[in-house]
Amino acid sequence: MMTFTTQTMQEIFLLLQKQFEVNNSISFIALNPDHFDEYSGFFTEVNGQAYIHRSYKAWTDLAELFICKIKTPKILNNHLVQINFVKLKTKSFHTDNKDIEKYGMNSHFSRIQKMEEPAFLYYYLQALQNVKLEQRKRILNLGVNRGDEFEVIRNLLDTNKYENIEFVGIDHSKTAIDYAKSHYQETNVTFYMKDINTIDTLKLGQFDLLISIGTLQSSNINFKPFFMSLVQDYLEKESAIILGFPNSRWIGGEILYGAKAPNYAMSEMSLVFNDLMFAKKYLQQKKFRVTITGKQYLFLTATKIGGKFNQEIKKNS
Repeated sequence: MMTFTTQTMQEIFLLLQKQFEVNNSISFIALNPDHFDEYSGFFTEVNGQAYIHRSYKAWTDLAELFICKIKTPKILNNHLVQINFVKLKTKSFHTDNKDIEKYGMNSHFSRIQKMEEPAFLYYYLQALQNVKLEQRKRILNLGVNRGDEFEVIRNLLDTNKYENIEFVGIDHSKTAIDYAKSHYQETNVTFYMKDINTIDTLKLGQFDLLISIGTLQSSNINFKPFFMSLVQDYLEKESAIILGFPNSRWIGGEILYGAKAPNYAMSEMSLVFNDLMFAKKYLQQKKFRVTITGKQYLFLTATKIGGKFNQEIKKNS
């Protein structure tokens, strides 16, 4: 078994890359990261042997780059651990059989629980706080699927505030909408099974908060004109927006950082940033204050500059 002492990360990367050409799992021995509060690359000596320290974060990042999961390390002695990388199974909703309802309740996608990913939940909660959730009256979610975003809101607000908000969710998946309807039986929550390209036929009126996570970048949506029409036709004067742009892939039980474009072996994020920056500039022209946060999903949050919500905050501060 390989033992890494003073090899550089470049040397380790190239060595593992070669190993993974013929193996689906690799084990190696390294300095136990628990003993040092140092950045990766810190040189130290243990029992006369020189080592380069690397954190578990560095090792998990390396595993992700090789599309692997890192199994629980095995403590060998006071200063060494055995680390195991195992290739992820390639099963993913991204490559699901087209005969299956891709985003339905029997699909691979239905196994994904975004709200159990800390880096997703944290930035979504932050976005809800930024748009002054408790002051909103009508919320529209495009691509609502089974309603996970509404569930977080329901858990955040007290019953009276929650029941005083009208929620509307739209998705083209019949089984997902059927599930959402059974899960939310409150009279203030409505779901429609609909292609959002034909949203105009529903005559929904205007909303003061728009939420859409990973839907507006779908290949069947012409993002720029569709987004502009949403802002112009479906948002009230004092409205706010939360958009989630996927910067990740779901593979083999893991969420991997980086958008994947067709015909590219590596992560390629031009399309994500193109749509993101278009939305940011357009909203700024419409006098919105725009922030961009996130990691595996990039969250664009927009609120009206000088709107009544911001004025109330200034008055109370």
